[in-house]
Amino acid sequence: MANDPPIGELQQLRELVRRFVDERDWDQFHTPKNLASALTVEAAELLEHFQWLQNGRAEELGPDKLREVRHEMADVLVYLVRLADKLEVDLLAAVQDKMVLNRAKYPADLVRGDARKYYEYKR
Repeated sequence: MANDPPIGELQQLRELVRRFVDERDWDQFHTPKNLASALTVEAAELLEHFQWLQNGRAEELGPDKLREVRHEMADVLVYLVRLADKLEVDLLAAVQDKMVLNRAKYPADLVRGDARKYYEYKR
């Protein structure tokens, strides 16, 4: 409707993925367990492109591999958005909530420039 707020980009992505799934009658296969499994597989396929590289920077990948990495990243995002849709999770709100927890776990003045886990810091 004309007075409705604009749809956010994540919402647009969710709708795009829903349409794709609906056109293929795949919703029946998209249980949260199956989507979490698929997400893990796609994340592993993403990681595979970085295996054995010194540090995996863009110039080390080259344009062809970078394009493949981009596609794997898209696959990971699609499955994550689909999983959030099926579980009715607002991803933006989830990230905001998690950042509050992360800020408490990793206070900037204590951890700046240090990559250790939160339980390794002396408070």
